[in-house]
Amino acid sequence: MSSGLVLYGYWRSSAAYRVRIALALKGLAWESRPVHLVKDGGQQHAADYVAMNPQQLVPSLRDGERVLTQSLAIMEYLEETRPEPALLPVDARGRARVRALAQLVACDIHPLGNLRVLQYLERELGGDEAQRGAWSRHWIATGFAAMEAMLAGHAATGRYCHGGTPGLADACLVPQVYNARRWKLPLDDYPTIRRIDEACGELEAFRSAAPEAQADAPAV
Repeated sequence: MSSGLVLYGYWRSSAAYRVRIALALKGLAWESRPVHLVKDGGQQHAADYVAMNPQQLVPSLRDGERVLTQSLAIMEYLEETRPEPALLPVDARGRARVRALAQLVACDIHPLGNLRVLQYLERELGGDEAQRGAWSRHWIATGFAAMEAMLAGHAATGRYCHGGTPGLADACLVPQVYNARRWKLPLDDYPTIRRIDEACGELEAFRSAAPEAQADAPAV
């Protein structure tokens, strides 16, 4: 039976990627509506999409007549409306820790490497591809240094970011590792992050959500 969920996203958007992981971890069926962020000047700027999401960003999630925006808000909504299996721990301290790890990625690292930021660097400040890469690597490295410190040796860190079950923090971390590799950031200094990413990569929920597995990904 269909869940009635429609995800508007882009194959390489890390924000859409993390929502795909959350949907897969919860075992939810969903329909994909690709929004190409570059083609036609950026399909996120089309009038019909702007009417649905005034920020002109992906992802957006339609659940019946409701439209949800912002990836973390969407994942929290899924957690509240479809609570099993859970993406968050049962205890308040655990939930706070997982949310802090997720927000470190989604609020601190990711926005600085977002497409519109990189386009501004190029268009308004004359940044070339090499400078865009240096910018991206700097901010990912800054965030990963903090995240590695928060994960390494912490009693709550297990096979995944928090214990032995993947959840909200892992759904945010894995797409950011993908971005780090895309921008050729060496990961040697982040052994815990690499270990968790490898553990997640063994799960079908993460493999099915990967950018290259999406219908709108370019043919190799």
